[in-house]
Amino acid sequence: MRGKMENQKEVFMFQPRKILVPTDFSEDSDLAFRMALSIAVKYQARIFLLHVISNTVQQSLADYCLDQSIVARVLNESIVFSNEKLQEVIDKNQQSGNIKVIPDVRKGQPYEEILKEAAERKIDLIVIASHGKTGLKKYLIGSVTEKVMKEAKCPLLLIRSQQE
Repeated sequence: MRGKMENQKEVFMFQPRKILVPTDFSEDSDLAFRMALSIAVKYQARIFLLHVISNTVQQSLADYCLDQSIVARVLNESIVFSNEKLQEVIDKNQQSGNIKVIPDVRKGQPYEEILKEAAERKIDLIVIASHGKTGLKKYLIGSVTEKVMKEAKCPLLLIRSQQE
């Protein structure tokens, strides 16, 4: 009987090895990243830090009848800026523990890209802030989080906003 119980405990032990943290560079996203770091230290997991440049930005620029070369330049600059910001987040928050953090920037519909990243990388756990930036962005990011929660194929740890 005892051997059977020990085996059951092993089955239910959750040890994430790959953690995805979507970020919009808000304080709440930083909090989610710090939480993911503490989990990663415990389980020697890798963290995939993801920022998605919404395709609505590109569409908005095109709607203003800007030349396609200008739209492409703005998008390329957004990617460079986002990669720099991801590195800043990593440098600012990472402490000891030798946790490997892999930054990534994708463009598209944020919740779709988060789910694609999770599937492609075979993510074990998504750590996500409940809300992002304030104002209208807060509502939009909140809806992204809600969609990810509903459709994620792996466990998700929701980090509540510090303002809630």
